[in-house]
Amino acid sequence: MKDTDVQFRKIAIFGAGLIGGSFALAMRRAHPGMEVVGFGRSMETLRLAKELNIIDRMGEDLGREVGTSDLVLLATPVGKMGELMERIAPHLAGNTLVTDGGSTKGDVVSAAYENLGEKVSRFIPAHPIAGAELSGPEAARADLYVGKKVVLTPLPENSGEDVLKVRKAWEACGAIVSELTPKQHDEVFAAVSHLPHLLSFALVHDIAMRSERDLLLSFAASGFRDFTRIAASSPEMWRDICLANRDALLKEIRGYADELYALYQALENNDAAKLENIFSIARDLRSNWNQNRP
Repeated sequence: MKDTDVQFRKIAIFGAGLIGGSFALAMRRAHPGMEVVGFGRSMETLRLAKELNIIDRMGEDLGREVGTSDLVLLATPVGKMGELMERIAPHLAGNTLVTDGGSTKGDVVSAAYENLGEKVSRFIPAHPIAGAELSGPEAARADLYVGKKVVLTPLPENSGEDVLKVRKAWEACGAIVSELTPKQHDEVFAAVSHLPHLLSFALVHDIAMRSERDLLLSFAASGFRDFTRIAASSPEMWRDICLANRDALLKEIRGYADELYALYQALENNDAAKLENIFSIARDLRSNWNQNRP
């Protein structure tokens, strides 16, 4: 199948914020004349998305809009996706595919089996690795996914042709697409995404709870700013992500706690060699990773 074989004439977006809005803008650029219909919890958000030309109109008849769409994107917090799947399931036509932008996959896949039933084959799970601390339609950008990774976690029920169509949609947004199993996905991102967010939230929360927080923040510089940038992310979204990937994240927290305790012991024992060894290994890995990034 060539890129030109995949034509998207109409897509429906549930959630027109950073993830959904950027997808819509990128798909508009790749498929001129394509129609975008938006659904969401807030009419104010949808009106803003329309003013920003992210969507053509706000969806009113869910059944008609979903049934006549080539692709449906679920770009809501993962905790809401099961409910949405239940609502759209009766209206999925034979040519309508569904993908998502959730940061966890095991829970989303379970929700798909529970709520889509025999139409689960229409759902090809995805995770775009292109978030930001900002949210809402104002944060949406047509180039958000350019050069960024998107992970698909296909189901056994998916046909190869349907997986390829969804792959082509994300590639049309400029993304580099790869595939993992849902379990592999959640284990990988617990380590390199979910844990870092948890640590950033924890550090900022610790500062926020101190009586001298204003004094501390007045001296905080680039190191604090860089490490805590992601603590400005959506609390609702990250609440759902942490709970959804609970088991893998608990394992990572235990491992990190062991690492912190090793540092604690080195400090307690004035073990300069141990500290330098840990720091050197970390520096070398970070430097090599940064140099080899695309």
